[in-house]
Amino acid sequence: MSLPENKILELKEIARQLRVEVLKMLTLAGSGHTGGSLSIIEILVTLYFFKLRYDPKNPTWPDRDRFVLSKGHGAPALYAILARLGYFNEAELKKLRKINEMLQGHPYNISTPGIEISTGSLGQGLSAANGMALAAKLDKAKWRVYVLMGDGETQEGQIWEAAMTAAHYHLDNLCGIIDANKLQIDGSVCEIMNVEPMKEKWEAFGWQVLEADGHNLHSLSTAFDQCEKIKGKPCMIIAHTVKGKGVSFMEGKVGYHGVAPTEEELEKALLELR
Repeated sequence: MSLPENKILELKEIARQLRVEVLKMLTLAGSGHTGGSLSIIEILVTLYFFKLRYDPKNPTWPDRDRFVLSKGHGAPALYAILARLGYFNEAELKKLRKINEMLQGHPYNISTPGIEISTGSLGQGLSAANGMALAAKLDKAKWRVYVLMGDGETQEGQIWEAAMTAAHYHLDNLCGIIDANKLQIDGSVCEIMNVEPMKEKWEAFGWQVLEADGHNLHSLSTAFDQCEKIKGKPCMIIAHTVKGKGVSFMEGKVGYHGVAPTEEELEKALLELR
């Protein structure tokens, strides 16, 4: 079921508003990861407003779909969505990265409703997602598992051990997504440790691989729908994105990987987004 045009327009506006929230909370915190938070906005919007089953009033609802943000440094984008959906008060966003507050720099499931598992040490999220998907299989449950990784993160060896495991156990209730923004903290992914050809590698490990425009809601929703129909093997969606998407002077700039905007940069960015 593809997204109708009126719904796409609605979700585009939500994505714009979420970018504003992400930039505001990062500027207030004075630290955090701007580029990789902005690159995953449409992916998260499509998941939470189109595909996932969940209940903000009952975060541990047994039949919910599970979402794992393996690239945990993208937490500000996830927090913005969870607050909007009512998992916690939006006032908490102003306390990002503050000691003893709910919203830490990386997802922390002990304190934050809606977070399935603490992440941030790169390379571990797919293994955790495998465990969840296996549990669903053993329980004959219908809920699905979604895990979002960075393309630089796939340089981690544990990712490929988990890739073999998912295929070995035929985890067709598992959907992986790669935020392929082609940049990591030290430079371009292809220069630091080239992970291409990604599609062929995941196929060789036994996955069904789809590609999508990571900022196009129709492309993403179509890919998620197709993924749900695949039987007998896990599915990977390579979402082609732009680091810092939505703010012209941040787009494609590695310098904004782990740097929060200044007050002046925030003002300039908000003028663009408004």
